Amino acid sequence: MSPVPPTEGGSLAEIMAERRRKAADLAIQGTAPWGVDFHPDHTCAEAVAATPVAAGEIGNRVSVAGRILGLRRAGGIAFADCHDQSGHIQLLASRDVDGGSLLRRVADLDLGDLVGASGHLTRSRAGEASLALDGLTLLAKSLRPPADKHHGVVEQELRYRRRYLDLLTDPSHRRIFRQRSRVVSALRRVLDERGFMEVETPMLQSIPGGGAARPFRTHHHSLDTDFYLRIALELYLKRLLVSGFERVFEIGRVFRNEGLSPRHNPEFTLLEAYQAYGNLESMMDLSQAMVWAAAAAAAGEGEVAERTSQLRPPYPKRSMSELVREVTGIDPDSLWESPTRMLQEARLRGAKVADGASSGVILFAAYEQLVEPGLEAPVFVTDYPLEVSPLARISPDPRFTERFELVIAGRELANAFSELNDPIDQRRRLEEQAKLLAAGDLEAQPFDQDFVEALEYGMPPAGGIGLGVDRLVMLVTGAPTIRDVLLFPTLRPEAAGSAPDGPLT
Repeated sequence: MSPVPPTEGGSLAEIMAERRRKAADLAIQGTAPWGVDFHPDHTCAEAVAATPVAAGEIGNRVSVAGRILGLRRAGGIAFADCHDQSGHIQLLASRDVDGGSLLRRVADLDLGDLVGASGHLTRSRAGEASLALDGLTLLAKSLRPPADKHHGVVEQELRYRRRYLDLLTDPSHRRIFRQRSRVVSALRRVLDERGFMEVETPMLQSIPGGGAARPFRTHHHSLDTDFYLRIALELYLKRLLVSGFERVFEIGRVFRNEGLSPRHNPEFTLLEAYQAYGNLESMMDLSQAMVWAAAAAAAGEGEVAERTSQLRPPYPKRSMSELVREVTGIDPDSLWESPTRMLQEARLRGAKVADGASSGVILFAAYEQLVEPGLEAPVFVTDYPLEVSPLARISPDPRFTERFELVIAGRELANAFSELNDPIDQRRRLEEQAKLLAAGDLEAQPFDQDFVEALEYGMPPAGGIGLGVDRLVMLVTGAPTIRDVLLFPTLRPEAAGSAPDGPLT
């Protein structure tokens, strides 16, 4: 950890005690350290843009509000760097104004204090846009010093754990979250332009379905009933297709009780969309449009990265069997009737597959472990085995389903089906999943009687897609880990007494 800011000395406890003393003195003098209203009429960036060009020229009177992240003194002048979301402007207080009262008040500020400032715009001798103060209001006294702005919160774990301090200390780190916001807006815009309606479905579910994942379980005390945090959005959105809504989507958090990795967080943001009378081709078109819109939205920050140029549609289609044959040399078609031989071939090449696995499961394992990580350019991987696609419509070849995954940079970005709307077949597949669950497969899907009943009323043929928003943001911003695109990622709880005792640098 670096030393405390240069304007202060001593331990964190000593610094906080001094700042508390200042706050108490202000209250005694009738100046509230917190709870004061102030209404700026300019952002810092707007004030800078309105500043006269010539040094010493006096411009309009404006007011700004922000956090003090720099303080210095030069003779009879005090300077303070005031930062808000838009940028920063220099505050300037002279002993020649107000009998030196403003100078003393600026000099008594601490790094991290929030202030409201009023005065006339001008430009310093050094050419810096400045606000010559004629009024200063303390809005919130900072009891803890921020990290040294020249070093920032450099320890990665601390960056994630104290995200607010990371963003406060280094405003450049806010960029990726502004990009994320624009990406999500772009996704909504694409869907809205195509006539999709945004809806909200339950996060607490009595039966978690729609995906292959281990759920989180919780207990509702009033009902004395266990519920699960949803692992997907699919089954409720399909119920809405039954109800007569023909194009629906949801963007929301889902929860999977899985490990942490650069690509996985137990809670993440998923987009799912369902289109009545659509199919696999409809979802390919939609997914390409959303990815390209997201890339354009992220590049709006001013960076057109090479990594986004390859995202321009259209994307090629390749079957899973074709890719496995090409990359590994295993020929799934010739070995399909001999899963024992296929298992041997897959294990020989390093795939981990359970004993007794079917040919479809072996094919999927070989693809997922040996092929997918090497797929860099966008590609639609099609023809997924029936055994791993319990909610997708069967292909003309009954071994496979009408399903694709959009894979980019070695990771699945979107998963889509021509949806299964045959209630008899759906009941059979969910019963098979329930048997796997009972046998100990914690990621198998439980039987959902209500969903099957909904299908029995008739669901139109449809296309459906799930798109991982966090992974998409990682892709279009170049973020190396999912923690970099989540404001507050899931972390292991801090051990007692492990919190730092000084500025987090």
